[in-house]
Amino acid sequence: MGVQAEKIFVNLPVKDLDASVEFFTKVGFEFNEQMTNENATCMVISESIYVMLLVEDYFKTFTKKEIPNSAASTEAIVALSVKSKEEVDEIVNRALDAGGKPFKADLIKIKLNARHSPFRRTVSFFESPCRIRVSRIL
Repeated sequence: MGVQAEKIFVNLPVKDLDASVEFFTKVGFEFNEQMTNENATCMVISESIYVMLLVEDYFKTFTKKEIPNSAASTEAIVALSVKSKEEVDEIVNRALDAGGKPFKADLIKIKLNARHSPFRRTVSFFESPCRIRVSRIL
């Protein structure tokens, strides 16, 4: 077996850290205060998955490349797996109530059924006010 990582930290640039924290708190996520300062915060997704929200100027210290304009291009697609359709609906509704917008045209949910697979997936897409795009898979 290849490399086995114990945790994942996804680093994403944000224009307004406070607005990002406010939005994702309303959606239901928590933050690790020990890994939070004026430049970054650590959003806890699970015991082994974290999203580091970095102010753009701080994010730029990690790369020489430009940060893409997320209104015109995609820098990442994040998919979160949850346990039930009801949990998908709850997260989407909280995101929309907190100011998020659906970003797949006017679709909030797309049901995908693989023809030869017993698995069924519900995928929901939303974009936070800080332009982070999230797709959730059930």
